[in-house]
Amino acid sequence: MFLQIYDRKTFTERYLQVSRSNKMDPDILATAEVIIQDIQKNGQQALEKYMRELDGGLPEQWTVTDAEKEKAWQSVSPEIIAALKKAAENITSFHQKQLQQSRMMTATESIMSGQLFRPLERVGLYVPGGTASYPSTVLMNAIPAKIAGVEEIVMTSPARNGETIAPVLCVAADIAGIQTIYKIGGIQAIAALAYGTEKIRPVNKIVGPGNAYVAAAKKLVYGDVGIDMIAGPSEVAIIADDTAEARCVAADLIAQAEHDQRSRVFLFTTSQSLIEATQKELEKQLQTLPRQVIAKASLLEHAALVLVTSIDTAFELANALAPEHLEIQCQEPLQLLGKVQNAGSVFLGHYTPEPLGDYFAGPNHVLPTQGNAAFASGLSVDDFVKKTTFLYYSKEALEQAAPYIETIATEEQLEGHARAVRMRFLDR
Repeated sequence: MFLQIYDRKTFTERYLQVSRSNKMDPDILATAEVIIQDIQKNGQQALEKYMRELDGGLPEQWTVTDAEKEKAWQSVSPEIIAALKKAAENITSFHQKQLQQSRMMTATESIMSGQLFRPLERVGLYVPGGTASYPSTVLMNAIPAKIAGVEEIVMTSPARNGETIAPVLCVAADIAGIQTIYKIGGIQAIAALAYGTEKIRPVNKIVGPGNAYVAAAKKLVYGDVGIDMIAGPSEVAIIADDTAEARCVAADLIAQAEHDQRSRVFLFTTSQSLIEATQKELEKQLQTLPRQVIAKASLLEHAALVLVTSIDTAFELANALAPEHLEIQCQEPLQLLGKVQNAGSVFLGHYTPEPLGDYFAGPNHVLPTQGNAAFASGLSVDDFVKKTTFLYYSKEALEQAAPYIETIATEEQLEGHARAVRMRFLDR
């Protein structure tokens, strides 16, 4: 295998001057629209029809029972349970510091203004099923919502063989404090969460990842409910100097490449020898990787090893790319943190690989992709909170402000606005 080596010019032409495509397959969107409209119109009857067609049938119990939860705890190994509990502690500790309180921002006898912070009432979490299970997804999405004070968090995931949810997902949901788990997957799950049926109450916001059909469904229901984001293929960019180890750089590139054939991985370095050594390590490590086919396709189609003349140039290119994950494998990483402008999450130093953030450390792993880190942030407690501003003016304070308000309203030709102020001071 031979990965393409770029210089600044060719990398810019290949990855930065082409438009980032967030467009979805029109056929997938059309399929999602039909199912969503049907469930929106016909409710439970339509939902059950699609569950028979797409989920493999209707489960005997629509939600995971207490008996199923107890069985799940018994079937998951103590080592996995201990790891999930420790990860949950770290995630909780990090996100608790994001919680904000309602506050008075200006307080005098005549003028008061401030913000009310109120949690969403009901949130739906979609968790993929299929051949793999992702308990980290449950923790990363549910714990910030719980900390925000969301009254009810429900989870939905496709049941295996139409009957059971992966036990490790049930355990993770229990750890995160989720009470209700629906055995529904795909577009039909998103539609049911958005619009409700006879058996499912609608939510205020839907979070969580999914395949292209789930992503399309979330895009279509947005506006009727909130969503977290539309996630694209995972990506990592590594900025490295000659202190980086090729075997670690290669391992970190592979860790992202094995997600999906469309995953994007990049190395920016001032070291020609590191690029050459990384090439060799990629070849070597892929030979024993279970997901070799997926990772190799990603590396061949969506990877770039970029030789730059300086670390400053590396940051310039990385900021333009705005990657989901940015690793800084340099001698003094903390001194370089200030150079980061656009990144979903940053991993500093030779002993901070990206999987640390995926599973354990505490910062959220739900991050903007496809360059969206240039204007968007990762999931946080704020995503589950509404912020309402408030004002109070006394008669005297409004009287002082009135000429300014009337002047602007008149300029905008909105006489009714001016009158709403003026009316309060007319002689009765």
